[in-house]
Amino acid sequence: MSTKNRLGRRLIQLYVGLALYGVSSALLVEAGLGLEPWGVLHQGLARLTGLTIGVVSIVVGAAVLLLWIPLRQRPGLGTVSNVFVVGLAMDGTLALVPAVHSLAVRIPLLLAGILLNGVATGLYISARFGPGPRDGLMTGLHRRTGRSIRLMRTAIEVAVVATGFTLGGTVGIGTVLYAVSIGPLAQLFLRVFDVPSASGSSTVVAEGQPRRAILRR
Repeated sequence: MSTKNRLGRRLIQLYVGLALYGVSSALLVEAGLGLEPWGVLHQGLARLTGLTIGVVSIVVGAAVLLLWIPLRQRPGLGTVSNVFVVGLAMDGTLALVPAVHSLAVRIPLLLAGILLNGVATGLYISARFGPGPRDGLMTGLHRRTGRSIRLMRTAIEVAVVATGFTLGGTVGIGTVLYAVSIGPLAQLFLRVFDVPSASGSSTVVAEGQPRRAILRR
């Protein structure tokens, strides 16, 4: 694959992945059975402020990105795009999808949201345009403190879920199901959507350690 074609594919994967991530988060909101950790915080803040959950996601993403400065993290195109595209896609999806009340519909919606989130994660991380603001916060704290990625991620997500729940965010079976399934799903789709490097080697293998660190629970 030529360099130009590789870049084009990577850009497509980045923006399709980020958009689908926003769609998947919106499906979890519609299901009402529990959100992913940061989604719990976003929903809680949305209820507190009256802003849409997508706008809150953008504001929180920008605030987290500011925390990169003392951690000496360098954002990429994917990092900045993540802040805006996910929130916009979320609000757009929520505006289009009608409210559902039947459990027979909400459960498949939850499962579809989690699966789509795994697909989206595999797409945008494989594009290699930089981690999202929240993942960068985790890896930045890991580098500055010397603590394990697992510990940093757990500490951040516990704090995020607890804060979001206190503010009225939804925690439920979906939150637990997301936590145990997103790692394996994302790792699977990282391999599916891997873009070969210029040398023809697999980026999942060549750059696997940082990615596994992001997906580690």
